[in-house]
Amino acid sequence: MATEQVEKVFLQMDDRVAYLTLNRPEALNSMDVEMLNQILHSLKEVAANDAVDILVLAGTGRGFSAGGDIKTMLSSANEHAFEPVMELISDIMKTLYLLPKLVISAIHGPAAGLGLSFALGADYIIADRQSRLAMNFIGIGLIPDGGAHFFLEKRLGEAKAKHLIWEGKQLSPGEALHIGLIDEVAEEELQTAVIHKLKKWKKKPILAMIQSKSIYNQMHLPELEKILELEKQGQHLMRDTKDHREGIQAFLEKRKPIFTGE
Repeated sequence: MATEQVEKVFLQMDDRVAYLTLNRPEALNSMDVEMLNQILHSLKEVAANDAVDILVLAGTGRGFSAGGDIKTMLSSANEHAFEPVMELISDIMKTLYLLPKLVISAIHGPAAGLGLSFALGADYIIADRQSRLAMNFIGIGLIPDGGAHFFLEKRLGEAKAKHLIWEGKQLSPGEALHIGLIDEVAEEELQTAVIHKLKKWKKKPILAMIQSKSIYNQMHLPELEKILELEKQGQHLMRDTKDHREGIQAFLEKRKPIFTGE
């Protein structure tokens, strides 16, 4: 097995499968700018590797990813920093969406905010019984980004997607499976469920599967690009609101926010 280790992302290749593992366990794999850049680099490496048919996304430590790093949000409070970060997130999600491979997200523990957006970019999502999923941007007065509006609408339909975004509540894997947010709850170990899915897919004409994926992706790419742009504009507007400032302050003070609709 050939292994490439990057500081905040592990990328491994083995028997037609690439494994991209988020590796900031001390921060619950929250995504800072350095990690985002490494994710994009790794995705491009996988895309260019003809020996890889399947990509598995996972996280080390106690969970998949808690989302965007709060310190990154605070440091990108000025416009000069905000724009590049949002463009980087857009590049990641477009690269993931157009990846000429089949993609599995293997979720354990928390998958929240941008972390959940990233997981939703996969073709098949497996979560273990201890996982918790939340599109929780609303808790700090923001809207989802990372193409979440696009991926949620595709999986849930517009009405249910809006309700999930507005509520921002944490879902159990059973609840997420029931509404169609994920595709499978691992009956035993998550790794066992992933291996089972890999074996099943490897026995199929995988190039035909990838071609069908490509047709859908090319058809819907303009919509994803539009939504990523709208999310960037919307996030910019929300970052200037009193509710967002209150949400961040409450997060830092570990208390419940008091929103006023301003």
